[in-house]
Formats: sequence, C-alpha cells, structure tokens
Amino acid sequence: MYLYLVQHAEAKTEQEDPARPLSLAGLDSIEKTARLLSEEVRPSVNTIFHSGKTRARQTAEILADHVNPSGGVKEAEGLQPGADPSIWAERLTGTADNVMLVGHLPHLGRLASLLLSGDQTKSLVNFHNAGIVCLVALEPGAWSIEWAIVPGLCG
Repeated sequence: MYLYLVQHAEAKTEQEDPARPLSLAGLDSIEKTARLLSEEVRPSVNTIFHSGKTRARQTAEILADHVNPSGGVKEAEGLQPGADPSIWAERLTGTADNVMLVGHLPHLGRLASLLLSGDQTKSLVNFHNAGIVCLVALEPGAWSIEWAIVPGLCG
C-alpha cells in the first residue's frame, strides 16, 4: 500500500479571504506538482481524502484532475490541523488501497512520525505547501518513506 501525504497549497490569508482559498501562487505550485506527479511518478491512487477546508479541497481537486483516483475525492474527518493522528493510523491498518490524504500541519507531520516511528512527537518529515511525501507499508505497522516531491523541484 502507498500513502501519499499532501500539505495543501499556499492559501490566501484570512484578511484577504476568510474562506482561505488557494492563492494564485498556490494554484500555480499545486498544478506544477500535480503535473510532475502524473508525468513522472504515475501513481495509482484509489481515493483522495481532504479535510474539508477550502484550501485542502481545492488542492485535492487539482491533484485528482491529474491522477484520476478510481474512488474519487472525498471529505473525511480526522484531517484537520489539530486532529489526532492515531485516527488515520488506525484507518490505514489493514487496507490495501493506495490513499492520498490532503491536509494541514501539524497533523500531517504527526501522522508521518507516528507511522514511521510510533511516536507522533518526533519531527521526521519536513512538509511544504503543495508538497507530497509518499510512504509505503512494508508490512502491517511498518512504514518507510518511498519518495517526496517539493514544489521547488517542479520548475
């Protein structure tokens, strides 16, 4: 199983727009990341889940346009910035589906650390807006980093 962890692209500030949609720079960076992902990696993604916040939903929809997840794009609980990472760690146990989670910090960092080391308080992965970290399940409960895309690589 592959797990793709995506930090939403750059959003407008709350002063610019309280709904915090993606900024023009954010739209550009996630489009470049998605294009690189689809052209070079060509992942097989079953479902893209997002937190429901506008910036995460928009990021997920742009990624879906490029990777065509068979199960579509869905809003899911437990992906908000302060959510408990053990919620998704448990949901991922026993599934063979390749899943993409589009969310926020600090949740994504804590989830990655929990999966990789069993300790969500360790800081093991440095996420970037519009970046993707791919983890692979080697066996139940054992995860490894497979690769990462950071927006600076996307031109």
